[in-house]
Amino acid sequence: RRCKAYINPHVQFVDGGRRYVCNICSVPNDVPDEYFCNLDHTGRRVDLVERPELSFGSVEFVATAEYCKEERLPDPPAFVFLIDVTYPSVQSGLVNLLGRMMPHILANLPTDDSGGKSKVRVGFATYNRTVQFYNLKSSLVQPQMMVVSDTQDMFLPLLDGFLVDVEDSKSLVESLLQQIQEMFADTRETESCLGPAVQAGCEALKAAKCAGKVFVFHSSLATMEAPGQLKNREDRKLYNTDKEMTLYKPQTNFYSTLAEECVQHGVSVEMFLCPSSSAYLDVATLSTLASTTGGEIHRYPGFRAQVDGERFIQDVIHSVHRQTAYDAVMRVRCSTGLRATDFWGNMFMSNTTDIQLGSVDCDKAVAVEIKYDDKLGEENCSAYIQAALLYTTVGGQRRLRLHNLALNCTQQCPEVFRCAEMDTLMNIFCKKAIKKLHSTPFKSIRTHLLEQIVALLTCYRKNCAQPSSSGQLILPEVLKLLPLYVCSMLKCDAIRAQNDLGVDDKTWLMHLMQFMPLTISTAYLYPRILPLHNISPDSAEPPQRVRCYYEALSNDGAYLLENGIVMVLWISRSINPRWLTEVLGVHSLGEINTEVFHQLPVIENPMSKRVRNIVNSIRAERPHFMKLMVALQGQPSEAVFRRYLCEDTHIDGSSSYLDLLCYVHKEIRNQLTQ
Repeated sequence: RRCKAYINPHVQFVDGGRRYVCNICSVPNDVPDEYFCNLDHTGRRVDLVERPELSFGSVEFVATAEYCKEERLPDPPAFVFLIDVTYPSVQSGLVNLLGRMMPHILANLPTDDSGGKSKVRVGFATYNRTVQFYNLKSSLVQPQMMVVSDTQDMFLPLLDGFLVDVEDSKSLVESLLQQIQEMFADTRETESCLGPAVQAGCEALKAAKCAGKVFVFHSSLATMEAPGQLKNREDRKLYNTDKEMTLYKPQTNFYSTLAEECVQHGVSVEMFLCPSSSAYLDVATLSTLASTTGGEIHRYPGFRAQVDGERFIQDVIHSVHRQTAYDAVMRVRCSTGLRATDFWGNMFMSNTTDIQLGSVDCDKAVAVEIKYDDKLGEENCSAYIQAALLYTTVGGQRRLRLHNLALNCTQQCPEVFRCAEMDTLMNIFCKKAIKKLHSTPFKSIRTHLLEQIVALLTCYRKNCAQPSSSGQLILPEVLKLLPLYVCSMLKCDAIRAQNDLGVDDKTWLMHLMQFMPLTISTAYLYPRILPLHNISPDSAEPPQRVRCYYEALSNDGAYLLENGIVMVLWISRSINPRWLTEVLGVHSLGEINTEVFHQLPVIENPMSKRVRNIVNSIRAERPHFMKLMVALQGQPSEAVFRRYLCEDTHIDGSSSYLDLLCYVHKEIRNQLTQ
C-alpha cells in the first residue's frame, strides 16, 4: 500500500495468513479474501508451490484494463517504414535494395507466443522535399499516393488504408515497392525533410491508437528549410579543445521534443543511416530520436548496396524480428536504506522514478545505480530490489514483468570485494564516462577515473589484504583485470581523445555504449583475437584466443579480431601461400584489395569451410551483423587493426597496459605512505 511494490517471494505472511509484511517498505498489509490461504507450521502458505509469484524471482502477469492507457486494452503494435528517396539514396542503391528485399523483411515480422500469422500492421511513406504516403487498402486495385508538401505543418492525409495487414494487401505492397524503384530512379532531388517525415510516422501510430516502431532509412544531412533543419557543423579544429563537447550535443531541440512525444504514445524510432562516402549526418542530433524512445541508430558509412547490402538487410531483419516490448514503463523499488539514483539506457524519464520506453528489446540493457544512504536494518538482514516492467507484447497483450532480488548484507569489507562483479563495474564506468563527455573534457574524465580506481584498490590494500611489502602490487581476486579493462576503456573509440575519428563515428559509438549489455561491452573493451592459420579443418572446437597486443601475434599467422561491432582479419606478410589460396583464393597479399574486401569467398575445401564457420558463428553471437575488414601487416590497412590492440601503446601516445599498471601501483604506494 505504501511503496506500491508487487507481491513476491520475500514478503512475510503473519496473523495466520491474513496479513503480510512488505519486504520493501516493512509495512503490514491486509490479504484480500480471494487471496487468503492458511499457513503451515513453518509460517509458509500451504499453496506456495501453486503460486508462481511466491515461488520464483521472475514472474509475469497479464495486466488488466486499469494498467492500460484510458483503461482500454491495447491493439497489436504497427510498423511504419520511412524511405529517403533523394538522389544520394538512389545512387547508393539503397532504394532499389529496399524495394527488392522488403518482401523478405516483411516475411520476418514478429509473432506472439502462439506463433502463426503476425498481427503487426505496416505502413509505407517516402520523403525528399515532400512526404509521400501510400494507401494500401486491400480493396484497391493499385496503391494510391498522397503527397504532403506543407512540411511546416505536417499532417497525415489518410488513416484508413495506411496501416495494413501484409497478407491482406500483399499484391499492393509488392506493386508499391516496384513502383518506388521506378518513380524515383531519375530523381535529382538532394534535399530531404527528415523531421516532418518522422513526425508523420509518429502521427500515424498515434491516430491508429497503437504502439509501434518507425523505421527510418536515411542518407543525407537534412538541410532543407523545414522543422528539424540541420547544418554541417563538423569542425576538426575543435578536437581536443574545451569546445569539442559541443559537437556531441544536439544542435536543435526539435528532435528531442519529437522523441518525447513519441514516447508518450508508445512509439520508438529505429534509424538506418547510410551516408555516401564519409558524409556528415549529425548523429549527435539524430540519435536523440532513438536514445529517448528506446530505438537504435544503425550506421553504414560510405554505403554501397553491392558491398554493404547483406549486412544492412540482416540488421533490418534482426531489428524487425527480435523480441521487443512496446509502450513500456519501468520502475525500480528498493528496501529501506537503498535508493535508485542514476539510470542509463535508451529511455526517457519525466520524473525521478519512472523509466519510459517506446520499446525495449532483447539486445538492450538498462543500467541502474543504487545508492546506500541509510541503515539497512538488523544485522545479517537482506536488501531487496524489485524491478517492474509494464509493457505491451507484439500480440497486443498488456503484461507486467517482475524481477525480484534478495541480496545478502555484510559489515566485512573483504566480503564486498569478494562479491564484486568486474564486467558490471566496467559497464557502469563506461556509461558514466559517455554521459560526462557531453559536458567534460576527456582529460578530466581520465583523471577522475584513475583516481577512482586508485582509491578503490588502495581501500582493498588497507582493509582487506594481508600485510606485505609496499613494493608488491596486491589486487582483489575478482578485480585482478580491472587495470587492464580501465586501460582498454581509455583507448576505446567511444571515449578516447578525438584525433582520427569523425564526429559522427564517435557519437554513434557513444550512442551504442549507452545501452550495451554486459556481453557486448566486455567484448568491446577487450576484443577477442582468434588464430586462423594453425587451426585444424576437421576440429569443431573454437580456436584458443590470444591477448590483445602485437607481440602476441605470430610472424607467419592470420588472426581474426572481433569486438561486437567490427571484425578485422589480420594477415602477416609471411603467411603461408597455401593458406591464402585455400581461404581467400589468392596467391599473394598483393592480390588482396583491402578497400573492397567485405566477405570471405566460398571455396570448396575444408580450411575455407572451417574459417567461414568460425566467422559465421561469431556473427551469430552478436546483435549486429559485423562488417569484415582485412588488414595486411606493414600496410596502411594495418592501422585499423592495431587501434584495437588495447594492451599496446597507441599511436596517439596513450599508455600501454604495463605503463598503466605501474602508474596505478605507484599511486597506491603513495596513498599508503600518507
